[in-house]
Amino acid sequence: MKKRQLALLCAASLITVALTGCRDQAVKELTPASSQQTISTTVQQAGEPFDFEVDPETFALTIMKDGIRMPASSPLPKTAVTNVVKEKDSIKWTYPGQVNVSIAKKNNYLDIHFDAIGAEQFQWPSVKAQSYVLPLGEGKMIPAEDTNWRTFLDDQTYTWSESFSMDFFALRNDPFSIVYVVTNKFNDEVHFDTSSSLQLQFTHAFPSINKDKSYGFRLYVTGNDPQQIVQPYKSYIEESGKYVTLADKSKDNPNIQKLYGAPQIYLWSESMITDRDVQWPKIRPLLSGTLGPWLIKLLSGLEGGSDEFAQVLKDIAKQNSLDAYQKRVILSALNQGLKLKDFYSPTVFPNPGSEAQKLIDQGIDKLSEQKLYDLNKLLLKSVLKDAAADISTWGQADSTDLINDIHKSGIQKAWIGLPNWADGLSNPPMVEAANKAGYLIAPYDSYHSIQEKPDPSWNTAFFPDTSLYDKATIAKKDGSKIAGFLQRGRKLNPTLAMPSVKQRVEGILQDGIGYNSWFVDSDATGDIYDDYSPDHPTTQLQDMMARLDRFNYFAKDKQMVVGSEGGNDYASGVIAYAQGIESPVIAWGDPDMRDNKNSPYYVGGYYAASGIPERYGKSVPIKPLYGKVYNDPVYSLPLYKLVYNDSIITTNHWEWGTYKIKGEEADKMLYGLLYNVPPLYHLNRLTWEQEKASILDYLKVWSPFHQQAVSQKMSKFAVLTDDRLVQSAQYGSDIKVIANFSEHEVKVDNDAIPAQSAVIYEGKQRSIFKAADNVKLLARK
Repeated sequence: MKKRQLALLCAASLITVALTGCRDQAVKELTPASSQQTISTTVQQAGEPFDFEVDPETFALTIMKDGIRMPASSPLPKTAVTNVVKEKDSIKWTYPGQVNVSIAKKNNYLDIHFDAIGAEQFQWPSVKAQSYVLPLGEGKMIPAEDTNWRTFLDDQTYTWSESFSMDFFALRNDPFSIVYVVTNKFNDEVHFDTSSSLQLQFTHAFPSINKDKSYGFRLYVTGNDPQQIVQPYKSYIEESGKYVTLADKSKDNPNIQKLYGAPQIYLWSESMITDRDVQWPKIRPLLSGTLGPWLIKLLSGLEGGSDEFAQVLKDIAKQNSLDAYQKRVILSALNQGLKLKDFYSPTVFPNPGSEAQKLIDQGIDKLSEQKLYDLNKLLLKSVLKDAAADISTWGQADSTDLINDIHKSGIQKAWIGLPNWADGLSNPPMVEAANKAGYLIAPYDSYHSIQEKPDPSWNTAFFPDTSLYDKATIAKKDGSKIAGFLQRGRKLNPTLAMPSVKQRVEGILQDGIGYNSWFVDSDATGDIYDDYSPDHPTTQLQDMMARLDRFNYFAKDKQMVVGSEGGNDYASGVIAYAQGIESPVIAWGDPDMRDNKNSPYYVGGYYAASGIPERYGKSVPIKPLYGKVYNDPVYSLPLYKLVYNDSIITTNHWEWGTYKIKGEEADKMLYGLLYNVPPLYHLNRLTWEQEKASILDYLKVWSPFHQQAVSQKMSKFAVLTDDRLVQSAQYGSDIKVIANFSEHEVKVDNDAIPAQSAVIYEGKQRSIFKAADNVKLLARK
């Protein structure tokens, strides 16, 4: 990112200001790993007293503490300034035509503030440090000379609101750290310069549509313990009144407590009719009548078309039996047809039966989505007759029966996520079974993208109000529209979407489907926008507030346990769970992982005719660089947990579930215990049988631990060995976990911690989980 050139008028001299106060009891700093000592976590307050000096001509800011001088920012090119005003505890100056700057002493921090007077953007600070503590997802400690991170971050520019889960960053040096709390999260970018070690450059833009032309920071000095580093931000959040515990949220909705000790499970049971529900010898002749050609006609207008199904019909006309592939194609066509509003034809279904006829007489266009599925199943049964089982049993073995089996296995709490709300509307007994088991069950929902025309395979991107596509989508500064997910369609302005949100949700719930949780995609990712559309200009703040209103609609008005993708902390006051803080989407732009199907790292596609799509269910290795920066415990810090452990339950992004990365299953489970993170599974009948033993063995230890730890604050964190592979975390005063990620046994306080194991201490009780042994229980091929 290029440094801006300022046309300035006059010079100013170096100015020193003291920031002083009564020194609290000294807090110990992060002990170098080589000393093999536990990190002290005694924190008395947010920040320690210090002095500072600043040169307005270069904006070089220097911190002085205990006789040590440390730069808080690198100097900008020397320029002239005006309006320099120095007072006892503050200093102000002007970069003419650009910004006014003020720095003021406030207790134990500096309040640094910028007001634009002509600048379209301003870059400050530019910083260097021995290492950086950054809230990337859960949190990372990044040494400035580390080759992995320098390679990964080389010349990268991150959008602040989307890339950082909390609004602070820290420069960790010997012997103290400098913490910047970002007071305006919008229109910020961070650029990583790796030309000479790793440096960070912060830039704020001042959009023309935004009347707020300011940004700034609070700057604190702390010890090097990660708990000391997060304390200023934690205090800042509490001071703002934005910190809401799970206990407080559960006062409004006691169902939130069903998340305590609950694994998070995506259940793949989308098929209304399955292989178990049909008699294939009897179906083949029926397809050659009117049903087969009718399905070809219906499907021809959909993405993917009907060519494959049409070819199968031709082939089976010459055969006496059907192979597995042909059965899959036929079932896929039947299930696609069952979802369509145009499925009914009096010619194809001349004798629909009295129950179906009552629904037809109501007017198909007036039927709810749930009633439409009821009708379509009745219609199909009227043609298949004894070639299909009774409708009440369709799809139940892979849904209702599976949920019952999961519950009978001993899993008393679970969050069940459905890939689409239609999966529940087409199968109410499954939703009822989840409720009866005491589980939470949620549909996936999204208001991120909008398509111009309806697509049954992407129903979240279509809204009955067709005017939204032209009148409520987000425009860039040049007037062009921002493309939707996968560059399809457009992105919907959330400030204009609420009527459609309510229309959709009321339609889904109108027949009493028993959803008690709701998953809203994207709204907590920080993927927020300025909309330059002339008829509805919208700032990023307004965009974010509209998303929070949407969360509150689900949480307050509909009494749903609400979760979202990401988990960036502006949403922490209302959502109860977030998927993506612990493992985000990895390497979105790497073609070997996303496009090249011959690559061993290819994560798989989004679609499967049956079963779990490979994108979610296929176990794959990960490139070594990504394994390091995303998953290596050496770099991990529980920054988010140190702030929000008792406020929001965080887990992996659904693309990166517990068993997704081949060879890292054990580390994922150890991480889940150390960081108090629910496992995330993708299950259908087959994968449940393959993974059941491993899942139950893990949950036997994890669930009771999480049940207790989730209502506590993370009170301590420690690195116990010089290789940083043995770490401990404490929750409240009585719960402690020691995780050994290494391949050899380690002794801690005379207690042997086996290789790849976690030991949990609850009061005087001690339990152990051996992750390496658990992985051997997986029966996947």
